[in-house]
Amino acid sequence: MLLKVTAKRQVTFPRRVLDSLGVRQGDRIELIEGPDGYILRPRRIDYSRLGTLKDKIPEGHPPFDIRKFRERPYDPALRD
Repeated sequence: MLLKVTAKRQVTFPRRVLDSLGVRQGDRIELIEGPDGYILRPRRIDYSRLGTLKDKIPEGHPPFDIRKFRERPYDPALRD
Protein backbone atom coordinates (compact mmCIF):
# COMPACT_ATOMS: atom_id res chain seq x y z
CA MET A 1 0.00 0.00 0.00
CA LEU A 2 1.42 3.36 -0.99
CA LEU A 3 0.61 6.55 0.89
CA LYS A 4 1.26 10.04 -0.39
CA VAL A 5 3.22 12.49 1.75
CA THR A 6 2.06 16.10 1.34
CA ALA A 7 4.28 19.18 1.23
CA LYS A 8 3.61 19.57 4.98
CA ARG A 9 4.80 15.97 5.50
CA GLN A 10 1.29 14.79 6.36
CA VAL A 11 -0.04 11.35 5.50
CA THR A 12 -3.66 10.22 5.19
CA PHE A 13 -4.31 6.61 6.11
CA PRO A 14 -7.14 4.73 4.41
CA ARG A 15 -10.22 4.23 6.57
CA ARG A 16 -9.83 0.44 6.59
CA VAL A 17 -6.32 0.75 8.06
CA LEU A 18 -7.49 3.01 10.89
CA ASP A 19 -10.55 0.83 11.48
CA SER A 20 -8.35 -2.26 11.75
CA LEU A 21 -6.19 -0.46 14.33
CA GLY A 22 -9.29 0.65 16.22
CA VAL A 23 -8.31 4.30 15.83
CA ARG A 24 -11.08 6.80 16.46
CA GLN A 25 -11.32 10.57 16.15
CA GLY A 26 -9.16 12.22 18.80
CA ASP A 27 -6.87 9.22 19.25
CA ARG A 28 -3.15 9.50 18.67
CA ILE A 29 -0.98 7.05 16.78
CA GLU A 30 2.34 6.05 18.28
CA LEU A 31 5.12 5.25 15.82
CA ILE A 32 7.61 2.78 17.29
CA GLU A 33 10.92 2.07 15.62
CA GLY A 34 11.96 -1.57 15.64
CA PRO A 35 14.69 -3.68 14.07
CA ASP A 36 12.48 -4.56 11.09
CA GLY A 37 10.95 -1.12 10.54
CA TYR A 38 8.22 0.89 12.22
CA ILE A 39 5.10 -0.22 14.09
CA LEU A 40 1.91 1.85 14.38
CA ARG A 41 0.06 1.60 17.67
CA PRO A 42 -3.07 3.55 18.66
CA ARG A 43 -2.82 5.60 21.85
CA ARG A 44 -6.19 6.40 23.35
CA ILE A 45 -7.01 8.86 26.09
CA ASP A 46 -7.47 7.05 29.41
CA TYR A 47 -10.31 9.09 30.89
CA SER A 48 -9.95 7.33 34.25
CA ARG A 49 -6.54 9.01 34.66
CA LEU A 50 -7.91 12.52 34.12
CA GLY A 51 -8.63 14.56 37.20
CA THR A 52 -12.06 16.06 37.66
CA LEU A 53 -12.83 19.67 38.44
CA LYS A 54 -15.77 18.73 40.65
CA ASP A 55 -13.73 19.02 43.86
CA LYS A 56 -12.18 22.33 42.77
CA ILE A 57 -15.45 24.27 42.33
CA PRO A 58 -16.57 26.07 45.49
CA GLU A 59 -19.87 24.92 46.98
CA GLY A 60 -22.78 27.12 45.93
CA HIS A 61 -21.06 28.27 42.73
CA PRO A 62 -23.69 28.66 39.98
CA PRO A 63 -23.48 26.25 37.03
CA PHE A 64 -21.65 27.47 33.93
CA ASP A 65 -24.05 28.62 31.19
CA ILE A 66 -22.33 28.27 27.81
CA ARG A 67 -25.11 30.18 26.00
CA LYS A 68 -24.70 33.25 28.20
CA PHE A 69 -20.94 33.02 27.82
CA ARG A 70 -21.20 32.96 24.02
CA GLU A 71 -23.62 35.89 23.94
CA ARG A 72 -21.40 38.12 26.08
CA PRO A 73 -19.42 40.75 24.19
CA TYR A 74 -15.67 40.34 24.29
CA ASP A 75 -12.78 42.75 24.18
CA PRO A 76 -11.02 42.33 20.79
CA ALA A 77 -7.75 43.39 22.48
CA LEU A 78 -7.80 40.08 24.38
CA ARG A 79 -7.53 38.01 21.21
CA ASP A 80 -4.18 36.43 20.49
